[in-house]
Amino acid sequence: MTGRRVLVLNGPNLGRLGVREPEIYGHTTHEELAKACRDWGADLGLDVDVRQTDSESELVQWLHEAADQRIDVVLNAGAFTHYSYALRDALAQVGSMTVEVHLSNPAAREAFRHTSVIAAVVNGSISGFGIESYALALRAIAGSAPNA
Repeated sequence: MTGRRVLVLNGPNLGRLGVREPEIYGHTTHEELAKACRDWGADLGLDVDVRQTDSESELVQWLHEAADQRIDVVLNAGAFTHYSYALRDALAQVGSMTVEVHLSNPAAREAFRHTSVIAAVVNGSISGFGIESYALALRAIAGSAPNA
């Protein structure tokens, strides 16, 4: 595909989707989520690359890649959302569109999940809609002006 590039980055424990607390995160596996994101992206003219890692340093490296190549980012940082200043600083360097996503609604969960250290450096945040949160994020990117 030759459309606008988007990295969909998923952090710790998201590789366990479908088996990890399905009452909170749903029954969709990470592989199914990745396929859905690629399909939604294709429908929107986006070239979507979905990645997952449990490593904070790998997420930081991928954000550096996005910054250097001006690639848009959809990020579900998982638990790193609440305390990773390294991730926040890397995300702040991305000059293209960035959207924070969450499957559940962190504000309706445990108190430690109420704070996002990355929210201040992204263009927007979408949470609480299950995998549809990703579709909404991709639609937001497709509807925004690309950065050159």
